[in-house]
Amino acid sequence: MKNNIAIEINNLYKQYKNTETFVVKGVSLAIAQKEIFGLLGPNGAGKTTLLSMMCGLLKPTSGKISILDKSYSNHKTEIHQNIGVVPQEYALYPTLTARENIAYFAGMYGLKGRDLHQKTNQALERLGLLEFADKKIGTFSGGMKRRINLIAGVLHNPKILFLDEPTVGVDVQSKNVIIEYLQELNRSGTTIIYTSHHLSEAEHFCTKIAIIDRGKLFACDTPKSLIQNTENTSNLEDVFISLTGKQLRDEV
Repeated sequence: MKNNIAIEINNLYKQYKNTETFVVKGVSLAIAQKEIFGLLGPNGAGKTTLLSMMCGLLKPTSGKISILDKSYSNHKTEIHQNIGVVPQEYALYPTLTARENIAYFAGMYGLKGRDLHQKTNQALERLGLLEFADKKIGTFSGGMKRRINLIAGVLHNPKILFLDEPTVGVDVQSKNVIIEYLQELNRSGTTIIYTSHHLSEAEHFCTKIAIIDRGKLFACDTPKSLIQNTENTSNLEDVFISLTGKQLRDEV
């Protein structure tokens, strides 16, 4: 594998049908294995579109993406076996129990029987949900659903994990449990790609950060280097405002 690179992106563009605007414009990135890589930007910056192209949910208009030194055009099935995706919207069935939801998604990767049961119990216990394993998801709080959503995306032990706003809308306790669990996965070798609006969280969680706005890459470095190399900044929020401005980015 090329210099231990997990993901390589070259001159990536994305334009949706029947629109004139490119939502991703000429982005190039190299993400190392075992990195915790944050994609940060204002509303409408192109973060989710870029993440969706990385995990194969969207096809680029032009440019190249290499995942573990392989392309989606030639190795789509193999890539999908090696990645996990945790979307911002809950990918869960409310009338099924937590255990049934996890079994459904894990089954797509061939997990079953004793192995599935053991891994499910371990993950549920680690995330404080074992006692709710046989309760229907529809009765769960937002933080509980967020944790089940995470388990469904990681139980097959992916080499690369994509997360879109994994701690949005949860209480402090749930957020801390999720972040600690992700750090454990990373220490065991999982590369993590994550988007967030929580800049303080990203500053302490990520080993490297890319800031994008209006589809373009503005900066990419460690949080410490971004702060040191941007004038009049003392934290990542200062860097973010310096690079993207103070203008509101409301969306409808």
